[in-house]
Amino acid sequence: MPPIGLGCGPMSAGDLDPARDPGSADTIRAAIDAGVTLIDTADFYGNGHNEWLIRQALRPGDRLTISDKFGALRDPAGRFVGIQAHPAYVKSALAYSLQRLGTDHLDIYRPARLDPQVPIEDTVGAIAEMVEAGWVRHIGLSEVGADTIRRAHAVHPIADVQIEYSIFSRGPERSILPVCRELGIGVTAYGVLAHGLLTGVYSGGGEVGHIPRFHGENLTANLALVERLRPIADARGVTVAQLAIAWVLAQGDGIVALVGASRPGRIDGAVAAAELSLTEAELAAVDEAVPEGAVAGTRYAAPLMALLDSER
Repeated sequence: MPPIGLGCGPMSAGDLDPARDPGSADTIRAAIDAGVTLIDTADFYGNGHNEWLIRQALRPGDRLTISDKFGALRDPAGRFVGIQAHPAYVKSALAYSLQRLGTDHLDIYRPARLDPQVPIEDTVGAIAEMVEAGWVRHIGLSEVGADTIRRAHAVHPIADVQIEYSIFSRGPERSILPVCRELGIGVTAYGVLAHGLLTGVYSGGGEVGHIPRFHGENLTANLALVERLRPIADARGVTVAQLAIAWVLAQGDGIVALVGASRPGRIDGAVAAAELSLTEAELAAVDEAVPEGAVAGTRYAAPLMALLDSER
């Protein structure tokens, strides 16, 4: 099994009618056929569309791990309006997700962000009740710090923490990865391509509004860092994107790289990257090309950064 998962969020960013967008279902099928067994979604991706899309793509006999997130609230226009992880909401959101996915359980269920109004013990406790009832197999967390991980794990074993981690985002190395290793918790790294910057083909065609790293001088500086990675990738005969995926997977056991894709053609390259073993010299060259702290701009705009327990 390749140590990568398919992040399905990009499939629900535009046209929300799967009947008019068969490519997304084909992408899910291509990933499954290539041996990918982790499918990651959220109930707020396309306001439920993403879960329904996955249901259309699956076939009887598929052996998959479906990881689902909840708690990011959106209005009918798709605008973010808050975080909700109250125990009653946890159970209600799960019911709707199970219905949209057409399954009687979720393999991993996790709050997308820490609700500052609800103790993590209460949220995890509610999911634990769903585990006991058979509706959920494992509990996960997302974008939380080391202290929150410890508190949650004391209530019920946490199987996995989802966190942004890439050559451009190395913050988890300070305390989050160490505590996960100490407690035997897996890590799902998302944003391994830095939201497109580390594909090696991004040319600066338009700013990504909520990510300062794509803005003005920040973008110019960050694309220059990408070019410093290109000779390392070229020497190995791979793309910059494949180098970036392989780098994340080389950071220790228990890390799965989540690769977002909306077209089938991107699957083969990601799977090939998962089979790439980087040498110590190559890892050192990456560190020299992009030292920690060299990336210009924060991961998200200030209002979104304020929601990240992982950044406190």
